[in-house]
Amino acid sequence: MNHHPNQSQNHQSNEGKHDDAALSDFLASLMDYTPTIPDELVEHYLAKSGFQCPDVRLIRLVAVATQKFISDVATDALQQCKARQSAVVKDKRDKQQKDKRLILTMEDLSRALREYGVNVKHPEYFADSPSAGLDDAARDE
Repeated sequence: MNHHPNQSQNHQSNEGKHDDAALSDFLASLMDYTPTIPDELVEHYLAKSGFQCPDVRLIRLVAVATQKFISDVATDALQQCKARQSAVVKDKRDKQQKDKRLILTMEDLSRALREYGVNVKHPEYFADSPSAGLDDAARDE
């Protein structure tokens, strides 16, 4: 099978034009879309990180990507919660059988975020240690 080099370049060029057109259409559709995360919030955090962009389409693209990330993390945290609670139900089958509510914990969320490379440090809560909430002088006593 012989391919002429110009045919291959033309084919790649056509694919590139198709990709550019699809991207342009997608970016244009963002002008009519109102994301869950407000433009002002996205602009604030982008500016805080040193990024300024007057193009609303790009701001909305970041909002959509952020919304997708949050949705994925929430879904994964829910799966962690279900797995954890199904293990508890097996241990205490008779007592827990009536309560079907899911209780999402910080540990569920931390595990889900860890899958995306985000490590969450838990603050020390009063009930977590006897010395939590005491000033330094009281801890030394």
